[in-house]
Amino acid sequence: MKYHQINSGLFVKNRRKFMAEMKPNSVAVFNSNDIYPISADSTLPFAQHRDIFYLSGVDQEESILLLFPDAPYESQREILFLRETNDHIAVWEGEKLTKERAFQVSGIRTVYWLQDFHKVLNEMMTYADTMYINTNEHYRATVETETREARFVKWWKERYPAHNVAKSNPILQRLRSVKESEEIDLIQHACDITEKGFRRLLGFVKPNVTEYEVEAELAHEFIRNRSKGFAYTPIIASGNNANVLHYIENNQQCKAGDLILLDVAAEYANYSSDMTRTIPVSGRFSDRQKAVYNAVLRVKNEATKMLTPGTLWKQYHVEVGKIMTSELLGLGLLDKADVQNENPEWPAYKKYFMHGTSHHMGLDTHDYGLLHEPMKPNMVFTVEPGIYIPAEKFGIRLEDNVVVQEKGEPFNLMRNIPVEADEIETLMNE
Repeated sequence: MKYHQINSGLFVKNRRKFMAEMKPNSVAVFNSNDIYPISADSTLPFAQHRDIFYLSGVDQEESILLLFPDAPYESQREILFLRETNDHIAVWEGEKLTKERAFQVSGIRTVYWLQDFHKVLNEMMTYADTMYINTNEHYRATVETETREARFVKWWKERYPAHNVAKSNPILQRLRSVKESEEIDLIQHACDITEKGFRRLLGFVKPNVTEYEVEAELAHEFIRNRSKGFAYTPIIASGNNANVLHYIENNQQCKAGDLILLDVAAEYANYSSDMTRTIPVSGRFSDRQKAVYNAVLRVKNEATKMLTPGTLWKQYHVEVGKIMTSELLGLGLLDKADVQNENPEWPAYKKYFMHGTSHHMGLDTHDYGLLHEPMKPNMVFTVEPGIYIPAEKFGIRLEDNVVVQEKGEPFNLMRNIPVEADEIETLMNE
């Protein structure tokens, strides 16, 4: 891995928190992701399943974590299963975890090779009453591919039909949404790498550069700072492309007078950052562009203040909608009649700001978190309002990542990334 090794104490804490929530006499199993084939002998780059990483720090394929806090013997309470490594694998694929190295990474002392998994699991099942299976229940998830986890669940249910079944996901939704200080430091590091990429861009962008050249500048800066690259598919949308919310073609020329909406961010050690900035191709905003820009910035700043303990996500978005409505009236994009006659199910402001303002962020860009439960300290959220005006051929979105505090306003992990219009103009014209 490119990133510096994470102290295993984080994963020890995470496992303790998870096991404290398990039912008596129960086992939980977590599988790594597959390496997905493309065709012939080609594969996609490996990306670890975030749950097994969260609980163990293990970042390689064909790995399994078993947790059994009530096991008869202490050595059976936390077990890692790894693909057996050897000199041939080291030559052809690179170094894999040895048993000693796995202990250093995870803090787990009992490590078996993968071929022993079924034998060991069978013994654990004779002691246990309940199995925790790890299903994907994220509110945005749409999964068509049968994952390694799904194959395991199918096999386990056939092999052990007399055991009770419980779900890991509800526990993880709550645990992963509240970050440990080490996790916040990792997200901050990802944000700092993102800052370096953005500052690099401000000296690079000029009329007639292409969106893909901008993407290349970011990729260069991210990777040279120990990131694998983008935390998600980058959006580099110049001109009217910004009005396509998930524009990812990034193949157009950036023209003088246009804006570029950049929804781009680095990952670090599997932790995401998630930034959006909008900058002028020519280095100066027009008066109209700046007026809309500053309206979005005001909404972002006011919305950020609301991310406090006890806030409910749904009500928060209602309040943000009121602020956005006021700004749109000031810009002349809405009038009073639009607001008075609006459909409560789709308020008038949604014509120009049709997406949500905030989501949980962490190991996943859209991270775990139960949106119907009140916000808590050390949750990390995005704040990302936007105004999209196809008739004027530009859209503006601004986005920061913030940590909910015990008291007062959230802590902005992107506080050092330029966002004021005047500062962006100054840096682009140095």
